[in-house]
Amino acid sequence: MRGFSLLASALPLAGVATAYPRVDGPGAQFVSRAAGKTVIPKDSFGAFDTYWSHNYPWGTDHNGGARMNPSKVSTANDVLTLTASPASGEPPATNGGTQYPVHYLSGTVFAKQQLTVKPGGGYDLEADFKAPVARGTWPAFWLTAVKGWPPEINVAEWKGSGKISFNTFNTSSQVAAHDVTYPSPDNIADSKLQVAHHQGPDPNRLCDGRMGQVLHGRWRDHHSVWQNYVNSAFYLIIDLQMEGSSGSPGPSAGTTFQIRNVQVTGYNP
Repeated sequence: MRGFSLLASALPLAGVATAYPRVDGPGAQFVSRAAGKTVIPKDSFGAFDTYWSHNYPWGTDHNGGARMNPSKVSTANDVLTLTASPASGEPPATNGGTQYPVHYLSGTVFAKQQLTVKPGGGYDLEADFKAPVARGTWPAFWLTAVKGWPPEINVAEWKGSGKISFNTFNTSSQVAAHDVTYPSPDNIADSKLQVAHHQGPDPNRLCDGRMGQVLHGRWRDHHSVWQNYVNSAFYLIIDLQMEGSSGSPGPSAGTTFQIRNVQVTGYNP
């Protein structure tokens, strides 16, 4: 989730070492902004227990064909590697009253620090990813509300199509999404996806915030987050789910999702 921004004013985006475009349109100029506060540092996987927890905030299951297990998570060399392996004999997962057959054991982590955007504030998120794109693989880097659902912000989501999706849910049917071809890297060092998200007063009073994304230094998209965003706490989740929205059957062999240099910088007043 890379340039990702949630804002609705002319506030500029900025990265840690480079400048990102403003979120008021693809033709915006590259600008910089004053330094913020580091909430999650780039070397956080080396101090995993300080910054991260295993599984989802609510448990091991969600809305796909993988059940999460800490044994499927590695942080060697400050690279988070999530591995999904075929499994049999697992009872079905249940989410919202719907059951999902479990065909894999996989890994998911979430940040211990919840992210809450204050009026006039926001966050930058940066990371390097090497994501699988085969049918049935569903890696994601996303934010979801601590209390209730929605809103949900998929900073970066891959759903087995060869594309990367940037999307937000204001309701189950009110969804803003933009998909672009994902240049799947051979090595994680070749995949930098910078994301920033900010909030500011919307001039048309249509939304709480707005977001945009930069992939490999190129502006990709921006769209609004309209409801229940400001002053709401969010979980940040790094997830290797399987099947579900990415189709089935999934791969018959093990699948990995690698992430490094995750950094979250806060700009709340």
